[in-house]
Amino acid sequence: MRRGVVTVAAALVVVACAATTVAFAASLPPTSRTLGAGKTAVPSCDTGGFSIVLNLTAANVSSVTIGGIAAACATGVLSVNVNNGTTNSSGTGTVPAGGGSMTVTLAATVPFRQASEVDVAITGP
Repeated sequence: MRRGVVTVAAALVVVACAATTVAFAASLPPTSRTLGAGKTAVPSCDTGGFSIVLNLTAANVSSVTIGGIAAACATGVLSVNVNNGTTNSSGTGTVPAGGGSMTVTLAATVPFRQASEVDVAITGP
């Protein structure tokens, strides 16, 4: 008797899963009959890399100075994120005309650690 109850319960689970799958698939409108992918080359304004200096206030990173920015990056938005594994903070600034170097102040200080990760990206110009 118990074996029959287990079989019926398993059958109900299978039917419930199948009905749910059909219900989800039925909610997707078939507006497109093609599937595709593409790729686009993203130009870089600076291929030479940057120098990065963490500026400390007491034992906390409060800002980051980025140097060696190419002139082609002028007017782009430079974003910096500092992460020490426990705390992270970010800041942004506009790259000055002619490139060069700039300092970005973080929204909040991050305790300095040897293993701090610094991410820098320029969007635009």
